Amino acid sequence: MNTKTYMDELAEKYETPDFIPDDPIQFPHRFSKKADIEIAGFLASIFAYGKREVFIKKLNVLFEKMNNEPLNFILNFEKKNKELDDFDYRFSTGIDIIQIILVLQDLYKSGQNLEELFEHGYRQNGIRQSLQGAVDYFYSKIELPVTKGYYHLLPNPEKNSACKRLHMLLRWFVRGGCVDLGIWKFMDKSELMIPLDVHVAKVSRSLGILNRKQNDYKAVEELMQTLRQYDPKDPVKYDFAMFGFGVNN
Repeated sequence: MNTKTYMDELAEKYETPDFIPDDPIQFPHRFSKKADIEIAGFLASIFAYGKREVFIKKLNVLFEKMNNEPLNFILNFEKKNKELDDFDYRFSTGIDIIQIILVLQDLYKSGQNLEELFEHGYRQNGIRQSLQGAVDYFYSKIELPVTKGYYHLLPNPEKNSACKRLHMLLRWFVRGGCVDLGIWKFMDKSELMIPLDVHVAKVSRSLGILNRKQNDYKAVEELMQTLRQYDPKDPVKYDFAMFGFGVNN
């Protein structure tokens, strides 16, 4: 069996509703209104690093603090509120989370939303600028004395980061299907980039479809050359194959 056939079989096997409950995509799936889905997905994606069971537990705590009403919580949040003062996760402290909430508040109170924020950069210069424009927006709105944890949650594409979590967010919201939500329409799924983390990189190298040693944006671009040959219309479906390979091996 060649690599493409094997990857196709894995992708089909693991892209099922059973994938959702143990993945951070469970959080946007909890909501029905677009704004709640966007905000839940954004917050879930930026915290999705480290041990899966640990960050999912932390996200459950965060959404409990938000009374499971993301948009309402953000619109009505005030700096004097204490709900998030003691909320931290690895590199990020309460003040980092509060600043992100305040930036989201500014965005949604202005009448805009996360889709429009990502679309603005995309219209300028494609998917990488989509990420850059969003990150630049969150950097430009900093008012509180944030820590390095703020920047870890929102890595800068200019520094050649693989931007795994932001690419994962785009996968969730641009692709449709039984797992991904497909609520953003400004770009086609054929343009998506693989969310490259240590696991995906290791699997890709073991399969002989990635040679670059660094897990950076250039590695993402190299890997996508092969994945687009496998399926030019939906290359990021192989994210599920990478997951499945890890399960099977």
